[in-house]
Amino acid sequence: MNTLRFTAGEPAVKITHVAPRLWHALDDDRVTGRAEATTRPDGRVFLSVDAWHRSVFDQLVHTMLTTLPEPLHTVVDETDHELLAAWRQAGLTIRRREWEYVVPTDPRVTGPALPPPGVTLVPAGTVEDGPLREVDRVVRAEVEASVGWQEMPAEVLVRPGDTIVDPARYAVAAEDGEYVGLVRVVQMTRLPRIGLVAVRTARRRRGIARALLAHSLGVLHRAGIEAASAEVNEANEAATALFESIGARRANSTLELVRHGR
Repeated sequence: MNTLRFTAGEPAVKITHVAPRLWHALDDDRVTGRAEATTRPDGRVFLSVDAWHRSVFDQLVHTMLTTLPEPLHTVVDETDHELLAAWRQAGLTIRRREWEYVVPTDPRVTGPALPPPGVTLVPAGTVEDGPLREVDRVVRAEVEASVGWQEMPAEVLVRPGDTIVDPARYAVAAEDGEYVGLVRVVQMTRLPRIGLVAVRTARRRRGIARALLAHSLGVLHRAGIEAASAEVNEANEAATALFESIGARRANSTLELVRHGR
């Protein structure tokens, strides 16, 4: 397997600002590299660079670091040693690690979807829209008031206002006439992804999240899908314990790096 990211050589390039927060590296009129800074809904700015040569990468990164206000962030696959070294040499430091899990769907591995007494599971496709949006607003506000969304997996995006894009992707847990937890499964590739599993703070530690997760995985298994994926912040001990208790295994890791403001 070729583990080298960068091609040898140092082409003479000119860095050109082509759009707000978008730069190209040009060798004559040929684009040899591209850099972009994007702002996530929580306000953090993330950098990305696509370049074949290390010298081009370094010039694009230098341009962004000297142009944009800090702090600045980026995300790197931990196995991409060349890219990680390049960002660290540019002055970014590791902020946190996010585990990527492969999650089995077989109920013989995950265990049964047994909610605690008084709690019922509502399958995806039958969830009421209004109560779903209400529980989503509540759990997102609780996350923001506790650990904050910047500690959530990179793929769990927070958006201003309404965050429910497709209600059909959600299954929920209901108790005493209201929704108290939810799980979202996104199936955009051959490997479905657990996009979010959350329970209202006052209803936690009763097995609701585990039941929701086992239920959704069981639905995938009956559809002939053997595994799903999920991302978990290494520091989130509760989420790590939840996924590993149903047989999830770590397949990869992603590092978030940051360069703090001067």
